[in-house]
Amino acid sequence: MKSFPAFALGLALALPATATFAQDDTLVIGRSASTNALDPGFLREAATIVDNIFDTMVMRDEEMKLVPGLATGWTSIDDTTWEFTLREGVTFHNGEPFDAEAVKFSLDRVLNPDNKAPTISYIRTIASVEVVDPMTVRITTAEPDPLLPTRMSRYPAYIVPPKYIAEHGREHFANNPVGTGAYAFVDFVPDERVTLEANPDYWRGQPDIKTVIWRPIPDATARITSLITGEVGLIEDVPVDLVPLLQQSPDADLVQVENGGLTIYLGLRMDKAPLDNVKVRQALNHAIDRVSITENLLGGLATPKGTQVGAADFGYLDVPVPEFDPELSRQLLAEAGFADGFEITMQSSFRYMKNAEVAQTIAQGFEDIGLDVNQETMEWSVYTQTVPFEGPIYMLGWGSTQTLDADAAIYAIMKSGEPYSGARIDALDALLDQSRSTVDPEARAAILQEIQEVAAEQVPLITLYQEDKLMGKAPNVTFDGRADARIPVFTITVD
Repeated sequence: MKSFPAFALGLALALPATATFAQDDTLVIGRSASTNALDPGFLREAATIVDNIFDTMVMRDEEMKLVPGLATGWTSIDDTTWEFTLREGVTFHNGEPFDAEAVKFSLDRVLNPDNKAPTISYIRTIASVEVVDPMTVRITTAEPDPLLPTRMSRYPAYIVPPKYIAEHGREHFANNPVGTGAYAFVDFVPDERVTLEANPDYWRGQPDIKTVIWRPIPDATARITSLITGEVGLIEDVPVDLVPLLQQSPDADLVQVENGGLTIYLGLRMDKAPLDNVKVRQALNHAIDRVSITENLLGGLATPKGTQVGAADFGYLDVPVPEFDPELSRQLLAEAGFADGFEITMQSSFRYMKNAEVAQTIAQGFEDIGLDVNQETMEWSVYTQTVPFEGPIYMLGWGSTQTLDADAAIYAIMKSGEPYSGARIDALDALLDQSRSTVDPEARAAILQEIQEVAAEQVPLITLYQEDKLMGKAPNVTFDGRADARIPVFTITVD
């Protein structure tokens, strides 16, 4: 990651406070990564943009409570059946009516194994979706699933228009999306912009901001400069070393949500030797100085962790952060038959806080215990197209902030066979499946905590730390950030 040049710093601090950061009816948002596609059922990236184009049946308010969305209510008919009453009078941006058929189509296309949806793990518990009448849909799960309403509040449960997709095809839809959300799609120029316009007929009311332009600005220095010079009004992913700049500038504000970011981890392909050996995985786990990384590299803007589950998540267990102990790592390698180490490849990207520097530090730690590490650092747009990741070690960020439940933090990345998982542990698979079919909250919490205990011992992946969510905004933009990391433009105002 580049540091902020002295000349740019001086320019930024010298800029007048009267610069126009965002017009009353337009907001430009600078992103750290380019968008690849906009089909919410097949995302390989954060749902930040599609979250403004599409709606889900269930939503979360600012206090993270589940509230009605495209469904006005839902009830549990029995242990495996949920019925949703849909909101009447809602149409997609192209005029196509929203109804139960749209809900069924939206979920079925993700659940269809032939479509190979990378997000299927979130709703894999669903056995069938039935249209009861035009405004009522019934969802049956294979086993009791107490999280079903929560699953309906995030991707891939955004509702899409069946007729439009049938007429134009999935590829066209991914580049020309149509939803029911607060903003309608205008254009998508890869690596340049995504433009959205306010939906005047939005069921929650007309948005205050008329036009939203999402601009990819991968270079951190350029992103910060664009904010301070007024080219954009909001930016994502403020680099750690540029936080002081925003704090000192009269022309920009830092938006910080503590532990509101992703939990960064190293995925391990256990189907590839020697990562199938638990002692090797344990050795790697103890070769990483998480405290030094978060304090010295990340400026205290991330928290070392021993579990992927967030502290605010249901089922959280306070797992101790693995001790940094290179001598123990060497001992474990020797016991595993690798006293002289081995050669291995570690993949990473430029997506997260000081991603490249962190990866280099970890690789050095691995080399200090005798490994020969081949580092591969890729652009995010390339990296995300490799799911499942080749690895055999790969750095990725994962989050449960949109669900606030341990299931979202662990199932997709620890269950054998899931697209994002490199794990292969039978006992863990059994517990993960059991957690999804246990209705009693107390019993379910106990299972989720047992999963975290097993993971701490068996190391299906290596949890590193959870980032704070760091953003920047113009002073005339009202946005405090959210615990679920979303950017709902409908709730943002520009003075």
